[in-house]
Amino acid sequence: MFKILQHRKRNNNNFKTNGSLQRAIEKCQIELAKDPTNAELHVRLGDLYIEWHLDIHQARQYLDEAITEYQRALESYINSAEIYYKIGMAFYYKNEIDRAINYFNLSVEKDSKQANAYYMLACCHTRKAHFPDAMDFARKAIKEKPFSSSRAHFLCYNLYRVMTVKGFKIAFQKRKELLLAFLTLPFDKEAIKSVGKVISYMQFLPMLIKGWILVARNGINEAVDLYRDALEKAPGFILLYCLLGDIYRAMGRYEDAILEYKMAIIIDSLNITAYRSLCSVYEELGDLDSAIESYQKLIEIQPNVAEYYSNLANILYLKGDAKEAISYYQNAITLNPRPEWTSVIAQTLGYVFQESEKNTDAAISAYQSAYLLTPTDIDIFINLGSAFYDKQEYNNALTVYRRALELDPTNAKIHCNLGFLHWGKGDIDEAIKEYELSIKYDPTYDIAYNNLGVIYLDDLGRVQNAIELFEKAIKYNPNYALAHYNLGRSVAIRGDKVEAAKLYQIAMDLNNVTNELDPQEISDKIQGLFD
Repeated sequence: MFKILQHRKRNNNNFKTNGSLQRAIEKCQIELAKDPTNAELHVRLGDLYIEWHLDIHQARQYLDEAITEYQRALESYINSAEIYYKIGMAFYYKNEIDRAINYFNLSVEKDSKQANAYYMLACCHTRKAHFPDAMDFARKAIKEKPFSSSRAHFLCYNLYRVMTVKGFKIAFQKRKELLLAFLTLPFDKEAIKSVGKVISYMQFLPMLIKGWILVARNGINEAVDLYRDALEKAPGFILLYCLLGDIYRAMGRYEDAILEYKMAIIIDSLNITAYRSLCSVYEELGDLDSAIESYQKLIEIQPNVAEYYSNLANILYLKGDAKEAISYYQNAITLNPRPEWTSVIAQTLGYVFQESEKNTDAAISAYQSAYLLTPTDIDIFINLGSAFYDKQEYNNALTVYRRALELDPTNAKIHCNLGFLHWGKGDIDEAIKEYELSIKYDPTYDIAYNNLGVIYLDDLGRVQNAIELFEKAIKYNPNYALAHYNLGRSVAIRGDKVEAAKLYQIAMDLNNVTNELDPQEISDKIQGLFD
């Protein structure tokens, strides 16, 4: 293993640093061969493995070795809070969060003053989205080391940022924690190390800028080569894998993009950016099963992000699993990140209830929930009115549409829906009036032309007027199967069977895509022309 890694480092600007690490590891191994019970050497070797693991200039693969060394040291120092803490850190870096929590708890059991263990417990619970527990442990860390707790204060700041409850008190606490994080930074060695690590990434800034310029100038292949060369020098730099994935995705090389995103996840199994990108690629490829699996992993990592639930629900609905989709829509609504977004999800849920589940009461409830969130959203009135109509509660539907017209009196869709409502109630004159208003406010509204044409054809017997309206519906929507079908009916009444047959056939072909009509109904019309 070491010879292979050493060969890679010869192409590395940080060869001296990494060579020193390797030599230190080899020295510890030699000394341990002489004295295998030396606990201090096992701890030192474990620390070196952790340090090498965290170096972005090599692939991360030393955590198991570190854990083994710490556990050997633990055989001699069974009550060492520090060793339990170090093992917890190794499991944390492996993203085995529950095992890390177990060891951090053992650390504070052995020494209740272990501020670092409390801080890491806060980090673990943050990753599990257990924010109240995370805040409690961060407070304990601050209590134990009030003057060197920059990391804990900064974590509290971030926890306040993600809180759904807002207000002056929260805003004040958030600013206070950020200020304290800065004030205690000079006294927090671990925080200084973290800042130094972030600063070390600046060495890659020129390369990242050059890559961005190459992509902007369509030098995509050159950018790929640049990033691949950089990964040879820094195989642990996760951002490079994600950038390469984005480029491959833009090139349409989806399989290559997937491989890069997966590499980022192998290095950091909690990498949100890589998971989100994977979801998008799988959706673009139509690989819904893989997209579902990726969203489920995201939900496992961040269970309080409503967007993941709604996106997963959309995919499940596309797959035809309406019941499962409904469950995820409801989860998204419960999280309610912001009223406008949640209102859209509630309307989508209502649509699924109405169209797929035929549960009108549940649909109405969902639409009403959306109304409470955004009472001026016209689409809610349109959907709610439609649901009341399906339930044959015509007066409620009429009330909803009239309220909508108070908000937007020139809305063509609302007038069209009112026309359909009056038509269903048998009030032909009012229906015609509303359809004409709909056409007035939107002269290209194909549905209004078609529906008005049906009234003229079936209720008033004015065939020529109906033909003109159906032709306009087709003019503005050539793929409107129902309009072709109705025009065929009109032409057949006028006696032109050949033209009617052509129109029915067009309707049949379009209907294979749009599914507006029962195919048997069209077939019966064609057959009836020549009986």
